[in-house]
Amino acid sequence: MNTHPREIIGREGASGYLSIDLQALRRNYLLLAERTAPVPVAAVVKANAYGLDAARVAPVLHEAGCRDFFVAHIGEALQLEPLLPADVRIFVLNGLQPGAEDVCAAKGIIPVLNCLEQVENWARTARDRRSRRPALLQIDSGMSRLGLPPEEVTAVAADPALLENIELLYLMSHLASGDETESPQNTDQLAVLRQVSALFPDLPLCFANSGGIFLGPEFHGALARPGIALYGGVPTDAPDNPMRPVVRLDVRVVQTRTVPAGTRVGYGGAHITTAETRLATIAAGYADGLPRSLSHRGAAYYAGTRLPIVGRVSMDSITIDVTALPPGTLKLGSLVELIGPHQPLEAIAADAGTISYEILTGLGNRYHREYR
Repeated sequence: MNTHPREIIGREGASGYLSIDLQALRRNYLLLAERTAPVPVAAVVKANAYGLDAARVAPVLHEAGCRDFFVAHIGEALQLEPLLPADVRIFVLNGLQPGAEDVCAAKGIIPVLNCLEQVENWARTARDRRSRRPALLQIDSGMSRLGLPPEEVTAVAADPALLENIELLYLMSHLASGDETESPQNTDQLAVLRQVSALFPDLPLCFANSGGIFLGPEFHGALARPGIALYGGVPTDAPDNPMRPVVRLDVRVVQTRTVPAGTRVGYGGAHITTAETRLATIAAGYADGLPRSLSHRGAAYYAGTRLPIVGRVSMDSITIDVTALPPGTLKLGSLVELIGPHQPLEAIAADAGTISYEILTGLGNRYHREYR
């Protein structure tokens, strides 16, 4: 990059600088693929690749060897399909709403069937087209979110005619506690999946999410499908994150000021200074994916120095205490770190009382984005 980020965002009027490291993304994919080998690794690129732009992310993963992509909705699949070569498979995790079957079949997109009605609708579409149509069959192994409950699984298995025109590729389920390495729910769900798989003895399993990949080979099945780990998020509760950071966010300063003790700061005057304090207002807020719950709890960083948030996070701005820096260090247009080497994604999420997924997918479109 030949131009300094401050100059770029100054010209554009952007509120900050969001850097996405595509080489780190690629390395994360290869690390996960190495861990599951010989089991192949798909990529979950739902929610516009966790907010990082599927149009930029998916081709990089394809170049790294990924041939299977998971999205949440058929609309996401239709946007992704023209961007990738014909050698890929795109799976729709939420399955299909009634009426979407024909366009899904016409585009060669593969639904995950989560209930008996979706199975029946897809079977009808296949019959009408006089061809077998591929699908994944998801069972609820203990999360109570998506997937066929036991009685529906039994009904499907007992009705060969229902599946006559459906080519089932995988029997699938989703780990609810895959990021908790010692959770008994993981082995409980694995036991349920294995029990149900006896009804479909020739059907390979698709089970491991990001956390599941690190639970061991018995969870890998025949196709792993990581999401957050690809984007640098911590996949488990282990102390060290094996993934490379993909995202860095720096936000620029709008104004600085020095205020005396007893000064109220922000909406509601929720913070009152106890001594003379130097403040900086930065140009991002909850409309930019920095939650209001960071009020009085979160921080920005500058050259390794923690600069606590004071007062309430606003829609378009946040006030930070910069007294720890030498006077004049920050000025109009200076950049402070919100996500980066001093404050990883999980750290800002913890301060906000949420998870890295919510922070990542919520990063707004007012930042200048640089794909490296």
